[in-house]
Amino acid sequence: MSRIAKKLSNPRVRRRLKIGLFLYGGVILLGVVFKVAYDIGYFDAQALKEAKKAEMPTTRPELTLEAAQHIVTGALKEDPTNPKTLVVQIVDNNQKLAALIIESDKLKKVAWLIDRRIFFTGDLFNDDGYNLTEGIEKQNNIPHNSD
Repeated sequence: MSRIAKKLSNPRVRRRLKIGLFLYGGVILLGVVFKVAYDIGYFDAQALKEAKKAEMPTTRPELTLEAAQHIVTGALKEDPTNPKTLVVQIVDNNQKLAALIIESDKLKKVAWLIDRRIFFTGDLFNDDGYNLTEGIEKQNNIPHNSD
């Protein structure tokens, strides 16, 4: 013990010890500062995400037959008061892709509505090559006709 006390009494050893402890403390302080800055940024980002979620509506508006009829009538440029093409049923009411059964001159067809803006009739295939239009026609007993 006296040997350690004798070495610590040397001014050169004391100076090196002070420098080492100062550097060690500086590294710890710098780490704490970075950690606090990261946590503040992280919690601000989480608060921003939660605020955006709070602004977004939790329920999506449902597509009604009247709204679908209005979209179809506008897309086919028919008279809104007396349309020739009627929306009979909404098969799949999805926000991005909705399947509609339309009737024109007693002939039923499957029509598609994308993002509630783009309307088209015809075959629609998924990523695996499955014909979605045929599937809906089989489910609803509609004879398949190729245009």
